[in-house]
Amino acid sequence: MSQNLDNPGLRSIFNQYNLFYIDIWGVIHNGVEIFNDSLEVLQNLKNENKEFVLLTNAPRPNLTVINFLKKIGLKDFHENVYTSGEASLKFLLNNFIDQKFFHIGQVKDFDLFRKFNQNKVNRIEESDYIICTGLFENKMTNLNYYKDTLKEQLEKKFICTNPDLIVDKGNVREYCAGSVAKAFEEIGGKVIYFGKPYSPVYNLSANISNKNVLCIGDNMNTDIKGANNQNFDSLLITSGIHNKEFTNYGINKLEKIYGTSVNYIQTKLKW
Repeated sequence: MSQNLDNPGLRSIFNQYNLFYIDIWGVIHNGVEIFNDSLEVLQNLKNENKEFVLLTNAPRPNLTVINFLKKIGLKDFHENVYTSGEASLKFLLNNFIDQKFFHIGQVKDFDLFRKFNQNKVNRIEESDYIICTGLFENKMTNLNYYKDTLKEQLEKKFICTNPDLIVDKGNVREYCAGSVAKAFEEIGGKVIYFGKPYSPVYNLSANISNKNVLCIGDNMNTDIKGANNQNFDSLLITSGIHNKEFTNYGINKLEKIYGTSVNYIQTKLKW
């Protein structure tokens, strides 16, 4: 049975934990504006000397996301940010630095491979592996396009830098790189994922040894499943990506639908 924290707030349980993984998009902001209640939570955790990581499945290095957060009003806590893109970059630099790659995603994501941009090819047939940071700007809604594009590339390594399937940007819902990766798997390809719910991003972003950990996020597939996979406790923010489902079904059915277990729920992150 999940405990509702809407009335007692996070302050009622925070002392049980040493480390907090806090999702960014959907918890700290909605892609357009920062949530002030969430900033209050971060400040209180800092005041209480609690360790926290602002862990996001953004397919870009830490600095790029930090700069974006500054633009929409996050004035502090930049040192706490860690992205799936940063984890991907470390892996690519260590394992694929001399190989040719084809990029699936928007031009704005180029900073992920800035250090080895000379290895980028414009024809997928010429590539040794594929980096997916999202969808092409002119192909944002048709996943069958990617199946057709990739059907002759099934033997290649496919690096997914953002396992999220969808994201809400303000009131607009968009596909993410995870949806393209899933399409690749559906036609027989194999994917290397970086980000939640996969374990490397937790170990790379903090020392989790002998710590009681709480994962806070709005996505059952990534934030909550990642917590379950790591045997961490979880707090689901219900106003996020699953807002309509939560309203229609409630938390118990939502857990069954996604095969997850949630310790706490809260409409919006509040202290």
